[in-house]
Amino acid sequence: MKVLLTGAAGFIGFHTSQALLAQGHEVVGVDNLNSYYEVTLKEARLAQLTAQKGFAFEKLDISDRDAMLGLAAKYPGVTHVIHLAAQAGVRHSLTDPYTYVTSNVMGQVILLELARKFSKLEHFVYASSSSVYGGNTKLPFSIDDETEQPNSLYAATKKADELIGHTYAHLYGVPATGLRFFTVYGPWGRPDMAAFLFTRAILKGEPISVFNHGEMWRDFTYVEDIVSGILAAVAHRPKKTPPHAVYNLGNHKSEKLTDFIGILETALGRKATYNFEPMQPGDVARTYADIDASRRDLGFEPKTPISEGIPKFVAWYKDYYRLWPKN
Repeated sequence: MKVLLTGAAGFIGFHTSQALLAQGHEVVGVDNLNSYYEVTLKEARLAQLTAQKGFAFEKLDISDRDAMLGLAAKYPGVTHVIHLAAQAGVRHSLTDPYTYVTSNVMGQVILLELARKFSKLEHFVYASSSSVYGGNTKLPFSIDDETEQPNSLYAATKKADELIGHTYAHLYGVPATGLRFFTVYGPWGRPDMAAFLFTRAILKGEPISVFNHGEMWRDFTYVEDIVSGILAAVAHRPKKTPPHAVYNLGNHKSEKLTDFIGILETALGRKATYNFEPMQPGDVARTYADIDASRRDLGFEPKTPISEGIPKFVAWYKDYYRLWPKN
């Protein structure tokens, strides 16, 4: 395969690129290296990719229509598009809504228009989010559930991406699959997410904010399990009409946030100081993935419980920041 992968310097994009390269595929990585979180972390991920055979990099913004569409002529052999770039973060969408629409909605349209230009295209796979389930109270969240009441603008843009993907499949026959990720964590993770935020605060002796007074549950999913799901989806082109499908990729286990923190405390050998706070606007109390369809169609089977995944994250964090000698 020759894969155009957006968000290549991002958390999931980096790991997916690594897996593709290890399998001998060519990867054209696209990323604008924006400053939503520390650019040095993105640059460190990218340095590992650019050192490998089969990887080419384009520093581009996915909302730059002319530059992105120009990739069709530069890389005519692309067979698959994996579109992972997006403006992430539920809370940040409350303060910078325009960026979410520009990146997530316009970016999706531009990537699908680009996909139409690749004469050898076999499949377009893109990132959605568990956030599309909004305030649903039926658990676990199924791909057949209602998703018309998002709780945040971020969630609304991801739902829009699914609708746009369906439309391009219907109008132009672009085979497309959307993947609803559930709270991904692991080495090289995002600094704005729980594992990173809590680790950094605990090591500094600072309190951690725990919302909804601790009554929060998440389907924490280890990044290697997510990557296995992405690669399985890439190989499973939708056969229905229109050729568009959506799947959940989660650990299929809803964990209480305080239990997650407890494992993190053990891995770090330090106790956290808690600040219990009210639920934040746009947030939800619980996520839990029904992965029956993913198991049936993709052979998806997550293997990493948080008791194994969190220590792996902590080991990476220690090494990356050189905080103390390895044990």
